[in-house]
Amino acid sequence: MKKMNHTSFSSKMLVMALLLMVGTTDVSAQGFLKNLKDKAVEKVKEKVTDKVEREVSDAADAVLDGKKKDKKSKDNDASEKESSNKSQKDETPETNTTNAKSDFVRGSKVLFQDELKGEQVGEFPSKWDLMDGNCEVAKIGDTFCLSLPPATTEDEDNWSSVRPLMKDVKNYLPDVFTLEFDYFVYNNSDNCNEIKLCLMSSEDANNLWLDLNTNEGSKSGALRYDARKRADSDDKVDGNCSYKLTPNAWNHVALSFNKRALKVYINGVRVVNVPQMAAPNWFYLESGQKYLGNGVMNRKGTQFTNFVLAAGAVELYDRNKTDLDAVAKAMEETGKFVTNNILFETGKADLKAESMAEIQKVADYMLKNKSVRFEVQGHTDNQGTDKVNDPLSQKRAEAIVAALVKLGVDEWNLRAVGKGSHEPVADNKTEEGRAKNRRVEFIKK
Repeated sequence: MKKMNHTSFSSKMLVMALLLMVGTTDVSAQGFLKNLKDKAVEKVKEKVTDKVEREVSDAADAVLDGKKKDKKSKDNDASEKESSNKSQKDETPETNTTNAKSDFVRGSKVLFQDELKGEQVGEFPSKWDLMDGNCEVAKIGDTFCLSLPPATTEDEDNWSSVRPLMKDVKNYLPDVFTLEFDYFVYNNSDNCNEIKLCLMSSEDANNLWLDLNTNEGSKSGALRYDARKRADSDDKVDGNCSYKLTPNAWNHVALSFNKRALKVYINGVRVVNVPQMAAPNWFYLESGQKYLGNGVMNRKGTQFTNFVLAAGAVELYDRNKTDLDAVAKAMEETGKFVTNNILFETGKADLKAESMAEIQKVADYMLKNKSVRFEVQGHTDNQGTDKVNDPLSQKRAEAIVAALVKLGVDEWNLRAVGKGSHEPVADNKTEEGRAKNRRVEFIKK
């Protein structure tokens, strides 16, 4: 039960007594009491009014406070949302290919390895062969390494090169391999160097020239590469890029080659990805220590360590796998595969370099079906005369056959036929139609 306030109870009793007195006294007294009653009633009304006003005011304040809180809450929510959106905007990831660029896998069978442990400092490393200049075993901290000397004067241009000491020094790389090593990057701008990794053919042709330069010897490097596409051609692909280095530390270089595909990684990040390159047979390392101008020269030479050459590599990404499946499907369903992606120099039977990807996937199919014979048909549009187009289409078909043979397809299973413009598949009156008619067909026989 709610406890009644003592002051409130007394006031109510007084009012009731006065009201009773009004009914029992004389007229004058009654007039006095009436006035008193009116005042009492008025006072009660004032108190009730004050109470109501206070309650209304409190209720209004509560409502207003609620609105203020709601507004503040909404403002906070809006602010948090804006902050969240900004945060999300700031944290929105860029197109991510870094995972794809960290796919190096060392080959499963080690063919050559040298950490240079146990070697005598100052002597020539026992597992290496000197090709040019000078080389000796050194130590950086506790790490044994192979050291190529620096240039000592502004006029000196000092190049040194070494290769692993193998049984056959120019024929030991398998068709699938990985190669790894570390090289030291100094933290001073006067210790720049130029490092070259060269992958060579058995005929001493340079299949890959990889140039790893330290830019002012600190946090970044500049890489250049020059890769020969095919063993029977001087056609090359080249490029350049920058990459991150860790100064005053060993930085890791890794190379993966799988039949035709080359990948190069610096500190675990892929920086070179060449889909078509001639297979090498051996390699050597070269370092150029020379005066670079503006008072900058290498003063400490170049150091390498932790060499690992292994057979096997990251799984070959066959960019034509879907197309290869398409070749097989077309052969099974129609007995032939038709392509417009084998291109020649205008008016000649010289294959363009970009045609080799298409020829490669056809060769891959043929090598999986070695008992099947194929007719390679060359077709032209109707531009020019038959006197020109017929022999040209024959020569182009023969060029394709020759390319397939170099990729390992048995020549006995191939026959070149030039069809000229005599079997169009589209209207020669339009460029689109003529493009479709300029085609090559591989037909099962």
